[in-house]
Order: sequence, then C-alpha cells, then structure tokens
Amino acid sequence: MAFLEFKNVRIAGVSAGVPKNVASNLHPLDDDGVSSEYAPEAFVETTGVLERRISDKLTTSDLCYAAAEKLVDDLGWKKDEIEALVFVSQTADYILPATACILQDRLGLSKECYAEDVALGCSGWVYGLSNVASLLMSGTIKKALLLCGDAKKRAVGPRDPLFGHAGTATAVEFAEGAEGFRFHFGTDGSRYDAIITPDGGSRNQVSADSFKLEEIEGKKMHRMQTRMKGMDVFAFGISTAPMSVKKLAEHYGFDYHDCDYFVFHQANMKMNNMIVKLLKLDTERVPSCMYNFGNTSSASIPLTIVTQLKGKFENKPTKFICCGFGVGLSWGTVAFETNNIVISDLVEVDQMEDRKWI
Repeated sequence: MAFLEFKNVRIAGVSAGVPKNVASNLHPLDDDGVSSEYAPEAFVETTGVLERRISDKLTTSDLCYAAAEKLVDDLGWKKDEIEALVFVSQTADYILPATACILQDRLGLSKECYAEDVALGCSGWVYGLSNVASLLMSGTIKKALLLCGDAKKRAVGPRDPLFGHAGTATAVEFAEGAEGFRFHFGTDGSRYDAIITPDGGSRNQVSADSFKLEEIEGKKMHRMQTRMKGMDVFAFGISTAPMSVKKLAEHYGFDYHDCDYFVFHQANMKMNNMIVKLLKLDTERVPSCMYNFGNTSSASIPLTIVTQLKGKFENKPTKFICCGFGVGLSWGTVAFETNNIVISDLVEVDQMEDRKWI
C-alpha cells in the first residue's frame, strides 16, 4: 500500500495566479463547447460553477510564474536559495523541453537547481508535494517551489465550461523537528480512458482527423481535447476520496474529524457534496472555490486555500487534510499541519510579455 511519511519539512507559503478575464456560465462564449440544449441556470446548479477565469494567451507557466514571483517576494526568500522546482501540469509549454527548465531560468533561480515536470492532473498537487518533500527531508536541499496548474489548451477548439485556468505556487522548506507530511496514494490504470486526450501523443499522432468535431456526452469536441466519462468519474470520486481519507487516518492512527480543514479537488459541486456527506464532515470546514473558478485541475487545492482561507489560519497551528483525485485514474491524500504560513493575495494576470518565445 502506498503510504509515505516525510518529516522535517513544512509548507512556508501558498500563492495563486489566475487570468484577469472572467467568463460567466450564465452567458456562454461563442467558443464554449455547449450543445443547443445547454441551460445556463441548470448547469450552474448542477456543477456549482458560475464563472471561471480563462485566457487564450496565458499559459500555465505564465500563471505559475506570476504566483511564484509574488510568493517569493512575500516570503522574503532569496532566489539563489531555492534549489528545487517541480512543475505539475497537463498543459506544458512545449512537448519538450520540460517547462520546469524554462521556469528555472525565467524566475532567475540558480543553474544548480533541480527541475522536473510531472504530467498529472487533478491529483497532481498531492503527488507533487510528495516529490518535493522527499527532496527536502534530508536537509541537503533547504527550499523548493511546487508549481501546479492548467491553462491554455494544447489545441484550438471549443472550451468546456466546467474548467477554469489557474497556476499556483507552494513554497516548501526543510524545518528540523517539523511533523511533515503523511500521504496515501493509489492508481487504477485499468480506467485510464475515463479522462483522456485521445490524440497528440505517440500512441495516436496528430492528423487532420484529430480536429474533426464530434458529439461526446452532449459536448462538441475533437480528439485533441480532453474528454471524460462523466458517470464513471463521478462514481470513482465519491468512492475513492472518502476511502483514501479513512485509510490515511487509520494507518497513522488519528481521527480525521480532528482536522481543522479538508480541502478536496474542486471537481464539481455534487461530487464534493457527496464526499462531505460520506465522511460526515462539517461543511464550514470544507472550503470550496469552484463557484468562481471552476475545476482548475492540479491548481484547485492551493487555489482554494488562497481564495477561501486567507486570513483565517496563518498564525496558529492548523491541521489539514487535502485530497486530489481524477485523471489516471489516480488519487492522493495528505495530512499536514501549518503554523506561521504566508498566504499571498490572489494574483490576477492580464498579460505576460516578459520574454520572447519560439
């Protein structure tokens, strides 16, 4: 069973960047992939997503860069002290090189910085946190950045009104004596096609047919866009998230009800409400940001912390359980405690023209 524990590591701060542009699901855009039967009020009521931040120009790395710059400044960290950078996204700048390498240079970090990409979606922040914690726990590396999110599509096509764009930065540091992180992970690759972008990889290379629109679960999309088997994913989420939280608590011998906040991946309102009910949680301890930002993939957990919890917990010991679940199908749950943490103001990004691109 995939239980992991890393001590002597703590989260020093969290930040998030989103496009300044707001799109309302009550007034869908011309390129939103909605059917002729789309009912705006019913969609908002069902999904819990009223609006989202979107941009046709900003990439995930643009948003993560803005969030990281803000957080590093708020923390007062020196950039030459940051020795590791992990970038988690399904929307990298290029097929290669790794976007983490681009961000190392763009942020002005040392050329002796460890940098890697992780190609995960909804569970990505938890997986990325475990990667960073494993690098730091020995104390050889003292400070690291975890950058997570998804934004600009890999191919032009209709948008899905459920999903928004966001990039986040989580600052993690070595701290001798810190309780650190406790993780539970799992994977069910037999259901890999429940959430999938069929074309664009080496299995199904890009062709003219890749851009032909077809009707998928009531939405117009092509094979370079991510498609989802809605009911399969719903069943997966409401069974896996509660199971993982309970297994984590049982394995490490604590009562999960004693935690102060539970932050789940912002999938959709009905799924998350069911998870809360099955775990018998107080709703005031389960913040949500999907109403204003939609499903933001690996950014959703830190984005929720920044937008819903800033000013409520920073200077006192606070226990968290966070759980991400989705594409893979994969899941990850982490328990940790914060104290004297920096939560930056939300960064709204209008445009990003700080360098030339190929």
